[in-house]
Amino acid sequence: MKHPKMVPQPEADATNLLLIRHGATPPNEQIPFILQGCGINPSLSESGQLQAAALSQFLAANSPIHHVYCSPMIRARETAEAVCKPLDLTPQEVAEIHECDVGLWEGKSWELIMAEFPEAYEAFMHDPYQNRYEGGESYGDVLKRVEPAIQSLLDRHLGETIAVVAHNVVNRVYLARVLGLEISKAKEIAQTNTGINLIRYQQGETKVITMNSIFHLNGVPH
Repeated sequence: MKHPKMVPQPEADATNLLLIRHGATPPNEQIPFILQGCGINPSLSESGQLQAAALSQFLAANSPIHHVYCSPMIRARETAEAVCKPLDLTPQEVAEIHECDVGLWEGKSWELIMAEFPEAYEAFMHDPYQNRYEGGESYGDVLKRVEPAIQSLLDRHLGETIAVVAHNVVNRVYLARVLGLEISKAKEIAQTNTGINLIRYQQGETKVITMNSIFHLNGVPH
């Protein structure tokens, strides 16, 4: 007996979006972890490769994916390539969904940032929507480039399910917008490496159905 997909085929006037964070990288795993931003561009770690493989198997079994898009950064592309492998698809890069530019804080831990840039750190933590990573982008800057890019994909793929592999800040900011939260609260939204967010767009309305699903990581380091 054939079991139904967990993510069914959308109606002709709807688009299903699987918004996914990339698999883990060495900077994600070091203690304390450091900010990668868009300047540090490593491949997936061994754990990240296992996460991407588990994600791939889960999606192939549970979702009829028609197209896969990704950030141009290596960690996102490698994750997207894993998703594509059993589907006979090729990931398509979307330049606007690269990770946030964290400026002078790139390669530093939050503890070091707090010590070296106390005033900028406090301002950012108070309102990252208005206040930038020192020398980099704010959450508002990220939203300004990410939201139109994702909306274009939603409009283009009515009647289909698409996967988009992006990044921690990118996903948080977009999810906050769709949920109707203040964008400054986006940093409170959890995004596990290879966590899956299911978003549905229909008749001009975008809704978050599930957030940060990690069923596929059972038994996988994360």
